[in-house]
Amino acid sequence: MPTNLSTFVPRKILICQLRQIGDVVLMTPLPELLRKRFPEAEIHVLTEKKCLPVLEGNPYIARVWPIDKKALPTLWHEVRYYWHVARQGFDLVVDLQQTPRCRWVVAFSRAEVRLAHTAPWYTRWLYTHEASIAPGYASARKASVLAPLGITWNDERPLIALRDEEKTAATAYLAELGLQPGQKLVSVDATHRRDTRRWPAPHYARLLELAARNDLSLRFQLLFGPGEEDVAQEIINLSASTAHILPLGRLLSLREMAACIAASSLLLGNCSAPRHMAVAVGTPTLTIQGATSSGWVFPAPEHGCVSLGLPCQPCNKNTCDIGIRCLHELTPEMVLPELLRRLEAASK
Repeated sequence: MPTNLSTFVPRKILICQLRQIGDVVLMTPLPELLRKRFPEAEIHVLTEKKCLPVLEGNPYIARVWPIDKKALPTLWHEVRYYWHVARQGFDLVVDLQQTPRCRWVVAFSRAEVRLAHTAPWYTRWLYTHEASIAPGYASARKASVLAPLGITWNDERPLIALRDEEKTAATAYLAELGLQPGQKLVSVDATHRRDTRRWPAPHYARLLELAARNDLSLRFQLLFGPGEEDVAQEIINLSASTAHILPLGRLLSLREMAACIAASSLLLGNCSAPRHMAVAVGTPTLTIQGATSSGWVFPAPEHGCVSLGLPCQPCNKNTCDIGIRCLHELTPEMVLPELLRRLEAASK
């Protein structure tokens, strides 16, 4: 263990953040912070294959090591891959998750410094330094693991580095769906696998209708991932008119979705990955808050949330014994003023 971390200068760094997609997006300030502190260092990331697209083209990351479960059918294949990754000559390993797969890599590495947030007693031996989790925004919480290096989060935003051609392609795709010049696009993320984080589809249908009546230039794109199209279709089916909703179109890749969000005036949705993608491409957000806390909201005026404010919020639970009142009783009429206010602010 170095006696003085202020003199420690790593040449090669590995950050371990496997999932989910939103968490990987929220991790992206760390490579930037590390590059600022160690400008000559080569920064690598270990993540799951499905998260690769959000890291593509990131100027602070030299290489991404993907974990492809299909390519690692047995424990032997997994361990051999983790050994290969770990033995790339890393001087610093930052473990953001402390999952078994991350721990394999940490254990196999010969890194002089191995950082993690406070670990349980039975794995503490894996790490040379620990840090307490700081309160606040999710990226700040992740970045607090770097505290032993004297690095602090200073409002660095998550980053998805879109190419110009991806933005151009998104503009063309939206035009194919019927978006016309002068119309204001709002991306809508109405999906979530957890009921306690998903505002009801009838509420979304009603809110979009009310907003469109107030501003005839509004158009809404319903976002969906694999297996989620039925939620978007339900909103369309519940709408008295669909003139303000773009056709669903095809299933978009993560980067295509990010580019469409970048072309929007606002991202409206649940506490899910697209809200973090919106921050990462510079699009304002309004989140319908259920079980989760406002700690997922980037601390800037263009990002906010609306909540019923029940005493039990936030509970961070996946089930509810009182009928998910925090979402069901939060009516579209309650959300509408904040949505219109933020759309007006975004247009200035």
